[in-house]
Order: sequence, then C-alpha cells, then structure tokens
Amino acid sequence: MLNEVQAGPYTVRGISVGGVYTSLQVPELDVVLDAGIPIRSFAGTERIFLSHAHPDHASGLGSLLGIRRLLGKGAPQLFLPAELESSVKEALQVLGRLHHTSMEVHTVPMLPGDVRPLGHDLHVRAFRTHHPVPSLGYQFIRRVTKLRPEFHDLPPQEIARRRKAGEDIFAAREHLELAYATDSLAKVLETEPGLFDSRVLVIECTFVDPKRSVQDARDRAHLHLDELIAQAERFRNEAIVLMHFSQSLGPQEVRALLDARLPPGLRERVRVLAPDAGRWFG
Repeated sequence: MLNEVQAGPYTVRGISVGGVYTSLQVPELDVVLDAGIPIRSFAGTERIFLSHAHPDHASGLGSLLGIRRLLGKGAPQLFLPAELESSVKEALQVLGRLHHTSMEVHTVPMLPGDVRPLGHDLHVRAFRTHHPVPSLGYQFIRRVTKLRPEFHDLPPQEIARRRKAGEDIFAAREHLELAYATDSLAKVLETEPGLFDSRVLVIECTFVDPKRSVQDARDRAHLHLDELIAQAERFRNEAIVLMHFSQSLGPQEVRALLDARLPPGLRERVRVLAPDAGRWFG
C-alpha cells in the first residue's frame, strides 16, 4: 500500500492520489504531511502539518489521533492554516464526543511567512499556496550558526571571550531542506521562488496526460506536468518528488508518461510517489 522514495537525504513515505487521499511521512524530520488517510505507522509522529481541509488531505486526522490514543500517545502538534484553527478544533470536539475519547491536539496556527522552531536547528516556514480554500505549503529550514571566516584563526579562549562580550563573530546560514507544496496553481512557483532552491521539493503533479489541457488543471486549481516542464531549467533541487496524480490514469500509465515527457536534466532527479505496477490502493 505505502509508496516510498529516497530523495536526497530524506525518505518520503506514504500514499497520494488526487481527490482520494494524501498522507506522507518524512521520518528524518519527524513530520507527517497531511492526513487524508490514517496510516498506523505514522501515528507515533509528533508533528502533523495540514496543507488545507479538503477531505482527501484532512479527513483521516480523527482516525490518526484515535490510533495515537491506542498507542498511549499524547496530543501531537498540529500545524495548520490559521483560518482553519477554530473549525478544526470544533470538528475534533465533535469526533471526540462521538468516539468517547480525547481528540486533543496542540494547534500551531500559521500565516504565510510565519516561522516556527522545531528543535535541533530545524525550523518551518509557511507559504501561501493557491487553492480555492485556505491553504499553505511548508518549507523546512536548517539554520546553522558558524564562526565568521575572519575569526577562524582565533584560539578558543579568545573566541569565548569575544562571544561573552557580545561581539558579533558568528554568522547564521539557512539551508532550505525540504519543501511541501500540494493542491495549488502553478502560480506558487512564482510567489514562492525558494521552491526551486530547496534541497528536496515535494510537489503535486495532478495532471500528466497531454490529452488534458493546462487550462483544465487551472480550472481545478491544480498543477499540470506541462507547467513544470516549461520551467525545467529553473529547478535546482537535488531531488523532486512528484505526487497527487489523478486517478484517471493507473500508476504504470503515470510512470510511462513521466518517463516519456520529462526532459533528461529533470527526469534524473524526479522521484515518483506511486506504485511500480498494479492499481492505486483501494
């Protein structure tokens, strides 16, 4: 059932079919991205990120929390668009009453541009995606502080003295590690240009069939493969994970079209989150 790809230093596991279900896990970052289906092995993850509230991305949240209760886990952190916080809390309270159990979460409401620390030099920044409902993408950032080059030759005692005195001898660097952008018009590539520079980019590609027009994708506020191909030279990512394919094509058809249509410089870096053969789960 679960698909798994290695994208640079990160493992992306999960399942994603447009309009049906999307839930991914990146164990190296200890995050779950969306909860359109409750996956038992994801239930121990302490940070859940909702992109938006459409059922194929959020309807499994209550069940996932129920599995956590069975495992003896407490309330996880739930990062979500700020506009959704009150409605999600209300929905979880109703589910809690129906199931006679706690559906408690620690909500972290976010607006585009908000940054939150996740520990161990890891941060997350929210960015706006372009969908008919409130929606966000998430950029995971590693912030590393290093001694400025001009101070490299100083002995440790002098570095400590200057640091204690408040001298600015360290420089902070941001490394864009992994970006998650789903259910969006291709406009997100313009409004969030850092997507091209993230080490790993996980991005939806709902339509891959040239028989479906770009306008058809735009009418549904989703991405078309043609729109990614048109900007192929801008992608500087180490790896790109494509997911959220339309169920109108089988997994083998999706893979065949991607192999045939992606330009060579891009194809080598693309990872396809889909079964190798057979049918979509369910």
